[in-house]
Amino acid sequence: MAKRGFGLNGEQDTEGKKKITKESFRRGLRIFSYVLPYKYKFIIGLTFLVFSSLTFMAFPYLVGKLFDSSTGSATGLTDDINIIAIGLFLVILAQGIFSFFRVYFFAQVSENAVADIRRDLYSKFVQLPISFYEKRRVGEITSRITTDVAQVQDAMSITLAELFRQTTTLIVGIIIIMWTSIKLSLFMLATFPVLVALALVFGRKIKSLSKKTQDELANTNVIVEETLQAINTVKAFTNEMFEVNRYRTTLSKAVKTAISTAYYRGAFISFIIVGLFGGIILVIWYGATLVANGDIQQGDLVSFVLYTAFIGASVGGLGDLYGKVQSALGATERILEILQEEEEPTDKSLKALSQIRRLHGDINYSHVAFSYPTRTDIQVLRNIDFTVKAGEKVALVGPSGAGKSTIIQLLMRFYDVTGGGITVDGKDIRNIDLTTLRANIGVVPQEVLLFGGSIRENIAYGRPEATEEEIIDAARKANAYDFIMAFPEGLDTLVGERGIKLSGGQRQRVAIARAILKNPAILILDEATSSLDSESEHLVQLAMDELMKGRTTIVIAHRLATIRKVDKILVIDGGTIVEEGPHDTLSMSPDGIYANLLKLQFELN
Repeated sequence: MAKRGFGLNGEQDTEGKKKITKESFRRGLRIFSYVLPYKYKFIIGLTFLVFSSLTFMAFPYLVGKLFDSSTGSATGLTDDINIIAIGLFLVILAQGIFSFFRVYFFAQVSENAVADIRRDLYSKFVQLPISFYEKRRVGEITSRITTDVAQVQDAMSITLAELFRQTTTLIVGIIIIMWTSIKLSLFMLATFPVLVALALVFGRKIKSLSKKTQDELANTNVIVEETLQAINTVKAFTNEMFEVNRYRTTLSKAVKTAISTAYYRGAFISFIIVGLFGGIILVIWYGATLVANGDIQQGDLVSFVLYTAFIGASVGGLGDLYGKVQSALGATERILEILQEEEEPTDKSLKALSQIRRLHGDINYSHVAFSYPTRTDIQVLRNIDFTVKAGEKVALVGPSGAGKSTIIQLLMRFYDVTGGGITVDGKDIRNIDLTTLRANIGVVPQEVLLFGGSIRENIAYGRPEATEEEIIDAARKANAYDFIMAFPEGLDTLVGERGIKLSGGQRQRVAIARAILKNPAILILDEATSSLDSESEHLVQLAMDELMKGRTTIVIAHRLATIRKVDKILVIDGGTIVEEGPHDTLSMSPDGIYANLLKLQFELN
């Protein structure tokens, strides 16, 4: 479907493009601050663009003089056909040389400036808070650094040059034809704008229908993609013919729209042939009468007709360029909107993990309350109070949606509390350098998503400056070394996109090795053994036991049998702590939530 605005507040036309206003144009120019480091190359390119545009305008004049020379009505240097022909060749040669350098220098400016924009956008993306991503879809965000940047690049390298060229052609062309013949110019200007206006109307209609056809085809592609991705489900429900009919219906709409487009395109071609060429014939007819009356020379008429064609092409081109400028302005505002977002206050220097101050690991939650920024009317946590001493192991237990993961997210300052406070080593985490805080926290999530590189790269992600020996030692402690060495490429084995080439247990052990290599003071385990087979669960559990040694550990527990050895269990329900104590004590309370959860899991097993 056509996108309509991408969350911006500016005015837009019916096709979702930014309307050109003085304010939007002023804001759009701010993107050209990225051109300033390359301003000298830009000026050189602009100079060659001026030369290219002006030499282009000499072509019709020389053609007219060539015609006069052939009829013997020329005087001076212009009466020599050979000299004029050489002049035409030199004009074309100069045009080619100027165009080459214009493209070359503009390309250097646009490529470097766009690379800077992409770099700043990506840098901004990875430094924005989690709340930013909750408000936007990933496809919309990635389109900023792909589609929008591509439109800005097109504007820098092509659109602006063409806009300058067409404007120059229009202004200089009108001046020349007025100088050549006032009568013929007024006649042309009286008839030509009507034809050009009708051409623009046809062009906008065809463009709108073409866009609608593309949208309809995009819908058919969505159906194909969805069907093939869920082919097992389609076959399981015997819905093959249902999908075929759904595709056929959508495809029929696309065909119907395409035929309508062809109808208008055919009418447009007929109009071009009859209307515009008819207008040129009228100009030639009236010009011929002026030649017959001796008002202008034959060569001037030829030059005039060529300039008229150039002017017509410029007017038509300006209509298309206007649409491109609209798109570029919209893309520019969307890019600037991202670049103006407030970043997290992380350390921008590339410090090694060993250079970051190590925390002791004492944690205290004091009357913590929280509501998500996107759901301020719903209080997720209420009056959360608990303490974890350095080296202690605490488990968070409770039904889904109780607030267990939110407690962890607040500790990592993915969000800030809306009430109360959290301290680490007696200091409010809002007053601890964010990079220092997170560098001291290791996380092993329930769903491990590995990067698409090698196993070595994924383990080293915990501490990029680690040596080969340290990586291997971490893999051994995580019970991952044996399965890694079983692969022909060993640590260089590619894990595939999101780690799909590894089993669930293997991915978990790679994630544990990564956390071991990081050597954090505080460890967060979103217990991940619930979906593993018995052998993998045993190996992962042994690796987790090794990882927890000597660290402050908070475990989000899904399988209660795995947390009997922790020092304290916190039962969370409805955003509050309803029970607290060791496993033995809580399991003996017949009316307690923990005891009921334990009993339910035992019955299910």
